[in-house]
Amino acid sequence: MPTRTAKLAIEGGTPVRSTPLPYGKQWIDEDDIAAVVGVLQSDWLTTGPKTEEFETTFAATTEARYAVSFSSGTAALHGAIAVLGLQPGEEAVTTPITFCASANCLLYCGARPVFADVDPDTLLIDPAEIERNITPRTRALVVVDYAGQPVASRPVLELAEKHGLAVIEDACHALGATSGGRPVGGFSTLTTFSFHPVKHITTAEGGMVTTNDHGLAEKLRRFRNHGIGSDHRQRERVGSWFYEMVDLGYNYRLTDLQCALGLSQLRKLEQWLARRRAIAAQYDAAFRELFAIRPLAALPGVEHAYHLYVVQLDMKRLRTSRAEVFAALRAEGIGVNVHYIPVHLHPYYREHQGTAAGLCPRAEAAYERILSLPMFSRMSDQDVQDVIEAVHKVVAEYSK
Repeated sequence: MPTRTAKLAIEGGTPVRSTPLPYGKQWIDEDDIAAVVGVLQSDWLTTGPKTEEFETTFAATTEARYAVSFSSGTAALHGAIAVLGLQPGEEAVTTPITFCASANCLLYCGARPVFADVDPDTLLIDPAEIERNITPRTRALVVVDYAGQPVASRPVLELAEKHGLAVIEDACHALGATSGGRPVGGFSTLTTFSFHPVKHITTAEGGMVTTNDHGLAEKLRRFRNHGIGSDHRQRERVGSWFYEMVDLGYNYRLTDLQCALGLSQLRKLEQWLARRRAIAAQYDAAFRELFAIRPLAALPGVEHAYHLYVVQLDMKRLRTSRAEVFAALRAEGIGVNVHYIPVHLHPYYREHQGTAAGLCPRAEAAYERILSLPMFSRMSDQDVQDVIEAVHKVVAEYSK
């Protein structure tokens, strides 16, 4: 693709887009609205028949035996750690390249996150680094399907089995991804998903945990409902008022309103995944000869879900910083983002967990050069071309 010779927008030139394009965005149509209105006109607003239907359908979609809904992806992570019974002083190995909730869920339960470095090409947690960080206190692995690429592959699962560890797979980026032809959701001890508006499907806020373990599923249902052994719909069915709190739990329930929206969205998942993959293919082709940027590597045998499309800048080929490239693309109307600041570099972790720069050098180096380009299923062909044009324009200007 020919590069533009026009002045960059950040220097007073005309931007590629007059209307900014976000990096992610929900898609709500009339079917979704009708589904929510139908619940508003029903007898159930909070946890009821739509919640049960959503969970059953989601379990089938992910080929897991059980699915338990939560009020957010973070609540789902908290529930997953809590039902494993991690205690203060115990540890779980996790990745620094993720949203902080992946590690925070351990702190909620008094456990300690131990950060293992990432593979420099995929930015997924490196199994060799996991093993290097396993100690007698390690109880679990919290692995993240970063950007939408499954990480709970044979090396990770074999490592967990070797050391007798549970695997919590944070698949909040990876709904619809597959590994070895099987969908994410049924590989790990517990798998968590998010339905935030920028994810593949949305319930406004919401999350899910899938598992093949009946006992863990029952614990998850109690945990999200104050630790009570039955919910109000179950009591209504048998005409009983009686309930007992058997565990300490939280109010992390998802409403029927949200589950109706989730069901409607889930029906469109396959077409939306196809669109994301088509956009990724266009980006791949357009940037193949643009040597100053490099998309993340794809693992063999994996079908990527492309929650994010992340590129790494080759700073040796550019005469500027990542911050300047970021600002220049934003000025062109392209809503690039950065995913993520390594968790161990956040002030809270430095102050309260004793982490510091140098702990995960690959993750820290990657953070200085990564950018997330717009990626959502409602992007038009023109939106995609605008991103491609803006990237070429900015990279051409800043290349050495």
